[in-house]
Amino acid sequence: MRYIEPHAHMVSRTTDDYERMALAGCAAVCEPAFWAGFDRSSPEGFHDYFCQLTEHEPRRAAKFGLKHFSWLCINSKEAEDVTLAAEVIALIPKFLGRPNVLGIGEIGLNKNSRNELRVLEMQVEVAAKYGQLILVHTPHLEDKLKGTRLILDVLKNDRRIRPERVIIDHVEEHTVEMVLDCGMWAGMTLYPETKCTPARAIDILDAYGHERLWLNSACDWGVSDPLAVPKTALEMRRRGHLAAAVDKVVFQNPEKFLRQSPNFKLGA
Repeated sequence: MRYIEPHAHMVSRTTDDYERMALAGCAAVCEPAFWAGFDRSSPEGFHDYFCQLTEHEPRRAAKFGLKHFSWLCINSKEAEDVTLAAEVIALIPKFLGRPNVLGIGEIGLNKNSRNELRVLEMQVEVAAKYGQLILVHTPHLEDKLKGTRLILDVLKNDRRIRPERVIIDHVEEHTVEMVLDCGMWAGMTLYPETKCTPARAIDILDAYGHERLWLNSACDWGVSDPLAVPKTALEMRRRGHLAAAVDKVVFQNPEKFLRQSPNFKLGA
């Protein structure tokens, strides 16, 4: 099969994972900026990270025939220090012209704090000012419903933000409908222990159809599976979804959203 991995944190994965993804049919991998498992202490650390995402990782992926794209931001887990966040956000515009950058992400909320909300608004401002796509992280289960509502309010209240250029990630059964009703895209993250299992994700597809929905692994340094998307595609076939429907969810949908960025080119 062919598929796009629209959300994977490959800086935390080995080159073996790139090889396995390529063998499974991955055409491209997209890497949002995220928390490194510890709080970085300076803008310089983020500068080096942005260089890693836009210079080193594309070369590493290319060794296995994979296109690598990235998103840039300061993650909500590091957003409590608003002064540091402002300094990091000020670095982002100079990276937006790099050929693999898709937009601003994954921004959002973690604990739904006032400081996180302020930093979210600051990064939405950058996306609006520079005409960038937006990828949003929604909080974990105990705060997901409230956090998703807060995020949607921020985005809907900014008339410069076009909903079809926003992907709200980590949706679950209790948040997917509100995202789709806003005209935004919804991403389902396939985790072995948290977020959506393949079975739950397919249940959501059965309930809401195949429009403006995609699957991703969000594989990182924690318990996660870089092959979660093709494994779920196989489970979709087992449950009776036609090959065309599977291809729409795992390839055509992410391609349709991502090609709104002029940088997203798969080539021949």
